[in-house]
Amino acid sequence: MQYIIDQIGLLYESTFQTKAEQIEKIPQSGSDRVYYRVAGVTTCIATWNKNIKENKTFLKFSEHFKLHGVPVPVIYAVNDDKSIYLQEDFGDTSLLNELEKSGYTDEVYALFQQSLKQLAHMQINGHQNFNYEWCITSKEFGKQAILADLLYFKYYFLDTLKIPYDKELLIDDFEVLSVYLARADYKFFMFRDFQSRNIMVNSGEVHFIDYQGGMKGAVQYDVASLLWQAKAELPDEWKNSLVDYYMDCAEEVLQTTIDRNRFIGQYNGYVLIRLLQVLGAYGFRGLFERKAHFLTSIPIALRNLGWFLQNKHVGISVPEFERLLGLIVKDDIIQRFEPMKATEETPLVVRINSFSYRVGIPADESGNGGGFVFDCRSILNPGRIEAYKTQTGRDKDVKDFLEQQTKMPQFLNSVYNIVDIAVEDYLQRGFADLQVSFGCTGGQHRSVYAADALARHLKNKYGVKIILKHLVQEEKNWVNKTY
Repeated sequence: MQYIIDQIGLLYESTFQTKAEQIEKIPQSGSDRVYYRVAGVTTCIATWNKNIKENKTFLKFSEHFKLHGVPVPVIYAVNDDKSIYLQEDFGDTSLLNELEKSGYTDEVYALFQQSLKQLAHMQINGHQNFNYEWCITSKEFGKQAILADLLYFKYYFLDTLKIPYDKELLIDDFEVLSVYLARADYKFFMFRDFQSRNIMVNSGEVHFIDYQGGMKGAVQYDVASLLWQAKAELPDEWKNSLVDYYMDCAEEVLQTTIDRNRFIGQYNGYVLIRLLQVLGAYGFRGLFERKAHFLTSIPIALRNLGWFLQNKHVGISVPEFERLLGLIVKDDIIQRFEPMKATEETPLVVRINSFSYRVGIPADESGNGGGFVFDCRSILNPGRIEAYKTQTGRDKDVKDFLEQQTKMPQFLNSVYNIVDIAVEDYLQRGFADLQVSFGCTGGQHRSVYAADALARHLKNKYGVKIILKHLVQEEKNWVNKTY
């Protein structure tokens, strides 16, 4: 990581003729790309990605769309091997952030309208003179690409549920559906991942990021991606009125009238494809890669799908597929992905400690003699670095170091998986006490960070009562927490 930071610094200095004042890693989401915010005379975002083909695609796309007046970032510089590039910084606020902060207000609705208007411009005007040879994989979201999305859903989500089905009949239904949707009327540039996380809001204006997966395809797909995003949970009235607004915008750009009934029929088909593709992604990231925040979105996505199946029609018969979809939106399936939640009457208290192995492992005050003890000493010690010696695991510099330059994130993911099993079992059985302790050499950096992280995780996921103690730091008049 330090090598990457050094290379970013060199690229910044050669571009802006001055050294960067600060290079700070931005938390990663679903992709393998790593982002840094670089502060200096010009604040920008540095992207490091070892997938050079993907980088080249993003750079070509950005150059093309910028020429067509699409709100995409300016690319300031690219290093020689195209593994690092500097791009315009639109800030930290996405359209999803605005929605979560403000709710379903007129101002947020206007931002969705602005996003759809710019989308129609990007898709239709941006299609002009666009070289689809730049695309990462497929040049067009046609039958094979649609079939690939359906199989992605099958392998990474449907098959994990272990529901019996007729494989041949299901594949036949996939074939029929993919042929039907591939015949969409309006095919231009398709963003492919047009969701509110990829729309940044700065000074009331929207900007687009992460469009490198784009290809030629039906315009309805992107509209479905935005309006049916599971995390956004848009009201039905918004979904209906915003798709009408998009058709108005598309007609304005195309300078022709759209057959709206036919458009909506095809749109509903792409809504279904998008819902299933998202479930496949959540399954892969959550069930296979064990990234917890993807698992929490599965129940929302399933309820979205359930509402769709009850209220919308694709316009084509796929009986085995429809039967299976009806099964996976039932309450017993949704409940598999919803963690148990503590109530005021729940007796469970989770006691989380940080400690120093020089002092010794803390005793279990409940008298049960159980719980977990995790040794953090396998994680690179920030205390060896002079600047961090007087700091603790709650200081920003130390937290950045542990998150960016050590295996602490992987360590904690494993801890979460183990402790979650115990918490869910104890909630179900009505147990009252669980202790989890983290130890390191001095009880100052790694153990403190890990204890705080587990406390947040358990509180957010289960709502259990937590007593957090940093045993070494108590001597320094630290305030411990009871959640």
